[in-house]
Amino acid sequence: MNCTFGVGSFKRGIQIKYSYYIHNKVLIILEEDKLDFPVWYSLEETHEPFCFSYEGAKFYDPSYCPFGSFMSNEKSEFVIHKYSKLCPDFYVVGDRPHCSDGLRIKNNICNQMILKRPATIKVAERIVELSNAEQKQELIDLVNLVQPGFIKEKTPSLGTYFGVYKNNSLVASAGERMKMDHFTEISAVVTHPKYVRNGYAKQLLKHLIDRIFMQNKTPYLHVSETNLSALKLYRQLGFTIRRKISFWHIVKS
Repeated sequence: MNCTFGVGSFKRGIQIKYSYYIHNKVLIILEEDKLDFPVWYSLEETHEPFCFSYEGAKFYDPSYCPFGSFMSNEKSEFVIHKYSKLCPDFYVVGDRPHCSDGLRIKNNICNQMILKRPATIKVAERIVELSNAEQKQELIDLVNLVQPGFIKEKTPSLGTYFGVYKNNSLVASAGERMKMDHFTEISAVVTHPKYVRNGYAKQLLKHLIDRIFMQNKTPYLHVSETNLSALKLYRQLGFTIRRKISFWHIVKS
């Protein structure tokens, strides 16, 4: 056996930061370290069909998700200027990129949280898969009411989304956004302000977590470090903070 551990490598001339080990002369990337670059590896793996590739950068098709990632910031100013013509309001996840004049940038620091084992809570509500066009539009409207700017017209096509209905109206949701071969990000965890504190989000998360584990994947999510109520909920379900990660919000002036 020949086993060597290290950090860092190169791919197509781009420096990629990850931990690895060499076993019998084969390079093995430690899967969890891909979560340090969730956008990049989602677009390299499961979500490759939604990828706009630039030199040293990968961005989602902006009709699906307004996220991008850099492995090298050397040409980030040029790439961001180019992408801003397609999407005037978007996020770069990771290190701060270089921006040209005419663009405003603000750092939103999030906790990246991961779950290693299923949650043990009871699901009493009827959980509905949001699969048809009307349900997906209800999802978009609900998320934009509570967390405007994070969901786009085609975001529901990135994964499977679920909801709770009351009086024929969608009042709570949760679903899958960024996906890698071994990890699925939970997103759109929102409840209509008139229906909070009923346990809908917790039950939706339990349903979604079980689904992700059944696919032999690990659930993870991102939550603002100032969103204390959400942090409390995720901790109750067993999520732990893996790291801090920046979502750089870039807007055309």
